[in-house]
Amino acid sequence: MVEAAVADGWDVCVIATAAAEAGGFVDGAAVEAASGRPVRSDWRRAGEEKRNPPPDAVIVAPLTMNSVNKWAAGIADTYALGLLTEAVGLGLPVVALPFWSTALDAHPATRRSVRVLRELGVRVLYGPGAWEPHAPGTGGEQVDGYPWGLALEVVGEAVEGGRS
Repeated sequence: MVEAAVADGWDVCVIATAAAEAGGFVDGAAVEAASGRPVRSDWRRAGEEKRNPPPDAVIVAPLTMNSVNKWAAGIADTYALGLLTEAVGLGLPVVALPFWSTALDAHPATRRSVRVLRELGVRVLYGPGAWEPHAPGTGGEQVDGYPWGLALEVVGEAVEGGRS
């Protein structure tokens, strides 16, 4: 998705959770090579200059069940969640592309959180015609079919050429 976004004219800054980095879900070197910027996962230190420009829009992908529930509840206990909470407050176009199993989806908090984020104006690409939960234990098999391009298309429509 980073390469496609750059090719489409976006200035891409990738923010990952510490768990995503620690779990090897983000190839920092590949992201930096494609975007020209390092992956960030922590707050800057006092007195340190901002490393990324202000965003025109935000794509959250893959959005986990844990993160959707924390975000909807206003819990900003990680750098990524803090930025997402702020993006909603700033009125930025935000597109979220979930990734979780049907077992996690069955918990009432999950759908409630999707509803809350949608009420806040987040475009959650969840449901028929977008992304749908996968069977438990099959997440690895779903990666190749994950609709990264859909998130990029929807955020582009939301911004309508207002990219930096």
